Amino acid sequence: MFGKEDQPLPYLLYLQGGPGFECPRPTEASGWIQKACEEFRLILMDQRGTGLSTPLTASSMSQFKSAEDLADYLKHFRADNIVNDAEFIRVRLVPDASPWTVLGQSYGGFCAVTYLSFAPQGLKQVLLTGGIPPIGVGCTADTVYRVCFEQIILQNEKYYKRYPGDVEVVREVVKYLAESEGGGVLLPSGGILTPRGLQALGLSGLGTSSGFERLHYMFEGVWDPVIVPGAPKQISYNFLNAFEKWLSFDTNPLYALMHESIYCQGASSKWSAHRISSEYEEKFDAIKAARGSPVLFTGELIFPWMFDEIHALRKFKDVAHILAEKKDWGPLYDTATLSNNKVPVAAAVYYDDMFVNFKLVMETAPQIAGIRLWITNEFMHSGLRDGGGQVFEHLMGLLNGKKPLF
Repeated sequence: MFGKEDQPLPYLLYLQGGPGFECPRPTEASGWIQKACEEFRLILMDQRGTGLSTPLTASSMSQFKSAEDLADYLKHFRADNIVNDAEFIRVRLVPDASPWTVLGQSYGGFCAVTYLSFAPQGLKQVLLTGGIPPIGVGCTADTVYRVCFEQIILQNEKYYKRYPGDVEVVREVVKYLAESEGGGVLLPSGGILTPRGLQALGLSGLGTSSGFERLHYMFEGVWDPVIVPGAPKQISYNFLNAFEKWLSFDTNPLYALMHESIYCQGASSKWSAHRISSEYEEKFDAIKAARGSPVLFTGELIFPWMFDEIHALRKFKDVAHILAEKKDWGPLYDTATLSNNKVPVAAAVYYDDMFVNFKLVMETAPQIAGIRLWITNEFMHSGLRDGGGQVFEHLMGLLNGKKPLF
């Protein structure tokens, strides 16, 4: 904050969502960052593997000579080691190695709960936004996806209620893709867009505040106009290009590779989303749906077929399978420590959150001693970004006594 450069402000560490995404690069003083800088010296830490922290890109990871070597390297990129990095920085950066405040958004909140588990001495207070994880042992991804599919179905219903005309538009696109040679259309990168690939647009389209609108506008330009009489019908280049940019797998492949491992403690994921999806096969079969019911988009799910159809992920197919079978994932949470937590914690819980399910959050929250919850349906998962400084200010109010506790 201008004018406070020399003031001894307390430190606030921000942990970005993901896994595998770098911190935002602010270009102006606005939103929650502006509000935070009124009271804190803000640290935007790129988590290991992202941004300026030795980024793991599709090109940099190609330096490994084997899938086994890369998989062995990637096991060090989960929340436990992100906390180790944060502690390394804190004791060297913060005056007198004092504890700092941590703000964790989404997966950053998962990391913050890991922080509470294994290094609470480094924490003054913790703010969580859409980021309370399931903390059971084994592979909690199975539990997560089973309830998340229910919320995904609900979000699809909301989308088509808002844009009923898109029911037929999406059906038509699925039919075109299914009947194309090879079962899909080539993407600009060299990958292929198939009906199940099209469904992945729900990842961002269904779970963020402006997602419905962005998805609808994207389908407005799905077809090329017929300029020359008799020209064949085809999906526009603009749509195919927008599809690839929407998913970000080319720039942030770590998200796809590590996504299910964030739920594993002493167990393998065994492609959890793919297994659980079979329980909902009738509802999410795009080709069958195109003959009658609306085509449902999927959500924050990573499937093995993505490593065949998405060009940037193809070279990591073997690595992905190794990670999916890996059993000896270390602990991410300590329930005994959390049950005796002494660090003040405030959390924004989004009732309609498609990514971090409300039911599971309410199972975990009572296991974190002293946590103060703000439950709201005013925001989606992207509430910290969308709400300006409101979400940050509300959580700080819970911790400093300016907001009532219920």
